[in-house]
Amino acid sequence: MKILILGGGQVGSAIAQELATMPGHDITVIDTDEHTLKTLGIQFDVQTITGNGASPVSLERAGAADADMLLALTRSDETNLVACKIAAAMFNVPNRIARVRSADYLGNTAENALPEALGAFDVTDSIHPEELVTEHLSGLLNYVRALQVLPFAHERVQMIIAQAKSRDALIGKNIADIHSLLPEHTDCQICAIYRNNRLIVPQAATVVEEGDEICFAADSRHVSAVMGVLFHYEQKPRRVMIAGGGNIGFRLARQLEERFNIKIIELNPNRAEWLAERLDHALVLQGSASDENLLAREYIDEIDIFCALTNDDENNIMSGLLAKNLGAKRVICIINRSRYVDLITGNQIDIVVSPHMITIGSILAHVRRGDIAAVYPLRRGTAEAIEVVVHGDRRTSSLVGRRIDEIKWPAGCHIAAIVRGDNVMMGRNHHETVAEGDHLILFVARRRILRELEKLIQVKMGFFG
Repeated sequence: MKILILGGGQVGSAIAQELATMPGHDITVIDTDEHTLKTLGIQFDVQTITGNGASPVSLERAGAADADMLLALTRSDETNLVACKIAAAMFNVPNRIARVRSADYLGNTAENALPEALGAFDVTDSIHPEELVTEHLSGLLNYVRALQVLPFAHERVQMIIAQAKSRDALIGKNIADIHSLLPEHTDCQICAIYRNNRLIVPQAATVVEEGDEICFAADSRHVSAVMGVLFHYEQKPRRVMIAGGGNIGFRLARQLEERFNIKIIELNPNRAEWLAERLDHALVLQGSASDENLLAREYIDEIDIFCALTNDDENNIMSGLLAKNLGAKRVICIINRSRYVDLITGNQIDIVVSPHMITIGSILAHVRRGDIAAVYPLRRGTAEAIEVVVHGDRRTSSLVGRRIDEIKWPAGCHIAAIVRGDNVMMGRNHHETVAEGDHLILFVARRRILRELEKLIQVKMGFFG
């Protein structure tokens, strides 16, 4: 597949790196920054073109005439949209995906429908980083102990990652015993355990220890019950403080203000006034989130969750550490720089959210072969959770009509759940037979096996004949 990537920033370069390691891809990156492109060209097997991605000349030089896909990932919405329009009108590029940040282009559209404004630019699909991050944060706030909350199959299944602590019911229990703790008609599949950064593939006799990171999948209707039994917490969070009233802070406050007691701190007076006019129940405070006196006056020691969501990594880290020191029970920080993510994770800040990793997962779902509906990086990108929609019949598919235990899964690939209509079945039921239209939720421990997995998923040519 020939893919043009516009923008060599953190998202563009990460996608280029990802695709360059996968066989069968011819990658070209277009950017105005020569230094960025030189670095990319040295590190990865990609071609580079210096120029404006929305320029017909640059697109022609990059080989747009025979490109299969355009990924417009610059920081400028307008550049991305114009590039898609030119790619469609002048070069007939079949797949045109734009990264769009401004809510002005999104409108009020039904689920899975392309906003009219984007259709006008001949965008075939779009990625909305701030919307993705807001949904991710909202999921974290719904479950007190969760480190990651990942939705699959139109939110029928959720995969949760949480760390086991001393007072949790699952400490010292083996996997078989854990399932017996759950209420009747409630089930979950423990997909993986990470102990001291080492993957343990759970067996019935595997015993959970304090500090283990537990990755499990469950029917979304049962997740609260599963979390309530397995992970101890005194009470559900009610008081949330948000540092930063930008697009993400505003979206999150608006989404949560009916269910939580929200305080939002914004440094810019004009923006603070704008927020106050548009939020119905949240209390808007004008000031700095790293102002110790302001935090003390607003009873930071009574805050259940402190979210540092400004555009500045250093501010988020400092305000998050300060809030934790002053008594906030749980701290969530947005961190853009990947080096910072590795430094901060596991320290005083409870959860580090990387917008770029979330965005990258959404883009990869469009690029991967086979009918892949969702891709989420796990463990800072070393593992992945993938949703696959199965098509074909026993003749044209390596999956359809076969029991789970008959399928030759790549080493390191484990099935977490099967979704068939409204029914959710756990992956350990190896006698289940895969049917056409099933959604398979997979945990992939090693990314190097993804090529094997893609071959397994693909439908043979007879399916189309």
